[in-house]
Amino acid sequence: MSTSAGESHMQLTVVGCSGSYPGPDSPASCYLVQAEHEGRTWNILMDLGNGALGALHRYVDPLDIDAVFLSHLHADHCIDMTSYYVLRKYHPTGEQEPLPVWGPRRTARRLARAYDLPKKPGMREEFVFHRLRPEEDPVEVGPFSVTPYAVDHPVEAYAFRVQVGDRVLAYSGDTGPCTGFDQVAAEADLLLAEASFVSAEENPPSLHLTGAEVGETATRAGAARVVLTHVPPWHDPFDALAEAKSTYDGPLELASAGAVYDV
Repeated sequence: MSTSAGESHMQLTVVGCSGSYPGPDSPASCYLVQAEHEGRTWNILMDLGNGALGALHRYVDPLDIDAVFLSHLHADHCIDMTSYYVLRKYHPTGEQEPLPVWGPRRTARRLARAYDLPKKPGMREEFVFHRLRPEEDPVEVGPFSVTPYAVDHPVEAYAFRVQVGDRVLAYSGDTGPCTGFDQVAAEADLLLAEASFVSAEENPPSLHLTGAEVGETATRAGAARVVLTHVPPWHDPFDALAEAKSTYDGPLELASAGAVYDV
């Protein structure tokens, strides 16, 4: 990717957008965010769910990732970290520098257990694990400033506000309606938001958003553009789109694997 000199700019690539598990057309959640800085392209990942690592090879060399941010530790958002561990440990180019990984409490333990590794060292020789703390300063990675916001989900979960210069990409992670989602969406240039539920059903609380709820939040927060994601394969994604259109009148579309957005 390339940008004009001095221009604040990000590029978002949807690696996977299927909700809850991989679907027929997409892996589970994974988003590649890129920006130019100091003469090179910087690459971060938001989530790495089921099937996403294989698809990631289409868009970037997985060894060129600069950091990974895990919104929470459900399998559809993190489980391909086990495969990424194998890639980084056994790649024929030789030993890789440990990669920074930001996630909820006990991310290192969760991933080691998922691959049946002992707790120590687990994956700590391949990754440097950091705990997300929304009350502290944003995480700085090259040109990126990443601020986590605690959101409403059955496990410790975060939304991410990614900023390069004056450009803002907001990602909901998985959440029900909550203050954290409102905060991450505020004046975002692009709001990438999950729409797992449909309003016609009786949905459990504190779990996911409907398209209508995404639209309401985007309108209230002044988000400039919305992309709906994480629609599970058992729902028609165009139902989520129709709901969001009923509550938001700005640019709006459905995420699809391989889609690229300039932010």
